[in-house]
Amino acid sequence: MKRNLLALFMAVALTVTANAEWKIAGDKIRTTWAESVKADNVLPEYPRPQLERSNYLNLNGLWNYAITDLTAAKPTTFDGEILVPFAIESAMSGVQRTLTDDILWYERSFTLPSKWASERIMLNFGAVDWSAEVYINGVLVGSHTGGYTPFSIDITSALKKGEQSIAVRVWDPSDSVHHPVGKQRLNPSGIWYTAVSGIWQTVWLEPVSKVNHIESIATDCDIDRSELYVDVACANNNGRVKITVKDGEKSLYTTTALCGVKAILPIADAKLWSPDSPHLYTLDIALEQNGKVVDCVKSYAALRKFSKERDAMGHLRMTLNGKPIFMYGPLDQGWWPDGLYTAPTDEALKSDIILTKELGFNTIRKHIKVEPARWYYHCDCLGIIVWQDMPCLALYEGNAKGGMWGRNNINGGSDSPVTKEEKNTYYKEWKEIMDALKFFPSIGVWVPFNEAWGQFDTEKVAEWTANYDPTRLINAASGGNLRLCGDILDIHNYPAPAMPFYSSDYVVVLGEYGGIGYPVKEHLWWNKRNWGYIQFNNTDEVTAEYVKYATMLKEFIPQGMAAAIYTQTTDVEGEVNGFVTYDRKVTKMDKAKVNAINTEIINQLK
Repeated sequence: MKRNLLALFMAVALTVTANAEWKIAGDKIRTTWAESVKADNVLPEYPRPQLERSNYLNLNGLWNYAITDLTAAKPTTFDGEILVPFAIESAMSGVQRTLTDDILWYERSFTLPSKWASERIMLNFGAVDWSAEVYINGVLVGSHTGGYTPFSIDITSALKKGEQSIAVRVWDPSDSVHHPVGKQRLNPSGIWYTAVSGIWQTVWLEPVSKVNHIESIATDCDIDRSELYVDVACANNNGRVKITVKDGEKSLYTTTALCGVKAILPIADAKLWSPDSPHLYTLDIALEQNGKVVDCVKSYAALRKFSKERDAMGHLRMTLNGKPIFMYGPLDQGWWPDGLYTAPTDEALKSDIILTKELGFNTIRKHIKVEPARWYYHCDCLGIIVWQDMPCLALYEGNAKGGMWGRNNINGGSDSPVTKEEKNTYYKEWKEIMDALKFFPSIGVWVPFNEAWGQFDTEKVAEWTANYDPTRLINAASGGNLRLCGDILDIHNYPAPAMPFYSSDYVVVLGEYGGIGYPVKEHLWWNKRNWGYIQFNNTDEVTAEYVKYATMLKEFIPQGMAAAIYTQTTDVEGEVNGFVTYDRKVTKMDKAKVNAINTEIINQLK
């Protein structure tokens, strides 16, 4: 009994010590969720809902960190501790330092559960920005480039008995090199935000069988045939998978297929996914090798179809499940005052989507950023259509370096002078992003380029994207140099909405408008100029302006406008044009009035 009490006391003492060593850095505004974060329980949710195992070890928490020059070996002493998975520039990291032309090192130890001794051990990273080398017990076990996609490493051969050490070497030049960075800037101002470096999504370990294991799950469907398709990829493709589809706890159908062979599961009286009824089916998948189950995972799927069709007036409309739908939603940057790229909690991550639904929208345009898998899972569950942008290349925004923006002009403007190496990087990362995200049924539109920022070879990129995933619509260049390719022609117009160029061959949309500013005192990121295309001083004024603009949209829909995106969900750093403040503490518009007019707009195509 005394031993148990002593162990309990030591565990409590260690927890208190860990939390005492970490605190949110800086004095800028923060969300209420940030205050609830504990260093020993950071983002504990399983991070990969599309392929979920019950047995895993979360490595989020305090790691040692050091910043060295580019040629230095792994340090033997460290600068302090950093809270993973928050970027070093963020307040939540406890560090809040800018990484320039240096190397960021992470280091910690861990001990594997004894019951994992006979298993293969996979180390998983949600995302590391930008280049990562991973060492286990001093042995290089793998590397990855690209700041937005997950990667896994088999670390079994580098393990030893007892305590293990892990080190990660990160190089991230941010916007000083031409790779995809989105809105990150080393010198943020205006519409550009604080750079993000290093580990910014969950890190976790999980055991898998040494014989074989499931690596990925792809789903598709044919709603006309009421069939669900599931393709399970395994480490060794000579196994077979048993797949059961369920509606809640009720089993609907079970089938068995070889690894890598698309399984067909008929769904009687299928319930189709939509924003009004986001129905999801659950999947239980068991991998069998030589008659023995060696891996079990849970997943989910939806039956739905994104397409385009002409209405009675001859206008091309986006359709969902064969019915026209006006996709309407906010531009969502996905930034946080405390965690930058990383929401402080899963509840916080979900909250922006809930707000979007409460405002009466059915769509989110995820703007030149990629979110953790759980964000798309929440969109699937809550019923929000996602337009997914590709993060733009650095240094090629806004007419820089020779590329000209032919704004709202078909075949106008000119490409950015992107080199062959930079194009290869773009394609590599875009493919990895699509590979990581095409599982999620809520994604309805791929957006390769935004506003001519790093835009190149538009027709080729659009064709490649469409061929790689023919199940979604392609918005080749949202507000950029408009080329006759893909499915959509998209203009941007601020602040008031405008009717896009009409084309009988393309879906025409307003990819950005609005930007109505309202700076709320005590909820501002800085004391510099706060950006909004127009600004007002109270909720009544800003709501009235929003309703005025939304009412204008109602006139454009009968003329062929098929979708609209309002800027934006939240304030972000120097931008004050959100529905809520950057710290998510003040809603700046009357939600009931916004919801009412938004519902009217969406209902025009129902």
